[in-house]
Amino acid sequence: MARPFAEISFTPSVRETQAKNGSANGYAKFLDGTRQEDSISPVEARFIGQRDGFYQATVSETGWPYVQFRGGPAGFLKVLDERTLAYADFLGNRQYLSTGNLLGNDRISLILMDYPNQRRLKIWGRAKLIDANADPALMQRLSEPGYRAHPERAIVIKLEAMDWNCPQHIPQRPTLEEFEDYLVPLRTELEALKARNARLEEALGQQN
Repeated sequence: MARPFAEISFTPSVRETQAKNGSANGYAKFLDGTRQEDSISPVEARFIGQRDGFYQATVSETGWPYVQFRGGPAGFLKVLDERTLAYADFLGNRQYLSTGNLLGNDRISLILMDYPNQRRLKIWGRAKLIDANADPALMQRLSEPGYRAHPERAIVIKLEAMDWNCPQHIPQRPTLEEFEDYLVPLRTELEALKARNARLEEALGQQN
């Protein structure tokens, strides 16, 4: 856990709650010492590049949070540099809840899940909306060949903080593609049993 995360997350009411529940002293160390900006290392970049979706939170002018799942082909959330992420915002149901929220409040939070390995990465940042026609070069960089969707804009996120979260209570839920690794030995065994069964049936047929 880095200090930028603690500065954003450990508000006075959070610190008060930590104190009441006996965890304040354990977390106080993350608010001490020299402040260093968070940056995306090759470890985070590889993790981000493997994701095919994430949970995104924004806040409206009336103070209500809005959380949605953003999906796409694996790697559609791009690391542009060690402090910048971006993705193409594809045309959806045209409610524009997240888009409208970000126009009024540029704060954004992402949670990236790796269910099979019970890992998650939390990201806080400031988002900038760039119309697709305003920066064709950026949109080309964010494009996913073969993915049939119309990008309306780019969402560019300047990193404020991030944290690898505790793996407790994360269920193991592989995707269909990830589940293939578990199915390969079962399929191999099934084919072997089918071949063995065919040989036995043939031998029984010859005996009769």
